[in-house]
Amino acid sequence: MNWITNYVRPTINSLFSRREVPENLWTKCDECGTMLFHRELADNQNVCTNCGHHMGITPRARFTAMFDGGVFTEVKVPEPIEDPLKFRDQKKYTERMKASQKNTGEKEAMLVATGEIYRTPIVAAAQDFSFMGGSMSMYVGNAIVAAAEEAVKLGRPLVLFSAAGGARMQEGILSLMQMPRTTIAVNMLKEAGLPYIVVLTHPTTGGVTASYAMLGDVQIAEPNALICFAGPRVIEQTIREKLPEGFQRSEYLLDHGMLDRVTPRGKLKVELASIIRMMMGLDALVIADLPVPAAPAGDTPAP
Repeated sequence: MNWITNYVRPTINSLFSRREVPENLWTKCDECGTMLFHRELADNQNVCTNCGHHMGITPRARFTAMFDGGVFTEVKVPEPIEDPLKFRDQKKYTERMKASQKNTGEKEAMLVATGEIYRTPIVAAAQDFSFMGGSMSMYVGNAIVAAAEEAVKLGRPLVLFSAAGGARMQEGILSLMQMPRTTIAVNMLKEAGLPYIVVLTHPTTGGVTASYAMLGDVQIAEPNALICFAGPRVIEQTIREKLPEGFQRSEYLLDHGMLDRVTPRGKLKVELASIIRMMMGLDALVIADLPVPAAPAGDTPAP
């Protein structure tokens, strides 16, 4: 037995070798390049603590931060026909769906839930851009209809967070048919006299912008979000002219009357609760250290 080779050298190497650091502990801000610690970024709702850049956030993380105590109840959404067109490009549509479900841990691109924000009961729906670009599918159409029906049944306002690259091409005309379906769902809320508030996040484009995303009684957007039907690159190539700086971004649209507010993510909860209470004729919002609401069976508690 070689004592130096088998014992001394491994011991010295273990003392001085570089420890492996997990790659997912830090996130680089796309805007300013600052390296952000993952817990600090999560606590700030995926907003850069250095420059205020709003990164993507999943519907579940958004709801956990928005609802009182992180408690919310998921609303069941009817399941559509799986792969109705038997679509295939480089991969089968079913394979792409399974990959997105595995990567995100979600069934589809929209989550619908009920809960309270500052003791103000609402129904909320949010799109997940990390799930096939948040594309509008038959499931997304079913989710918005289910959210509107739940809001009417409970007599609550509906708050929708949009984030999408448009219609889902793998479902063809069936995806485009969700535009009139969701418009009818919004009209259900208007006929019931219930507020419909849309929060447009980065990016909201295509058929989503041409339907339910622009039909809100109040239109709010997160800072510097791209909101458009056709993107600026497509427009520049079509008209062969340079577009103004910030064209189709939240602040530009606010200046030109297409939005009511541009609100940072950290202030959205207070803003939404205040607007909803005013529109519903409730008492003015009082922000205090209230106890966490009791979670009924089936609710999703805060982690």
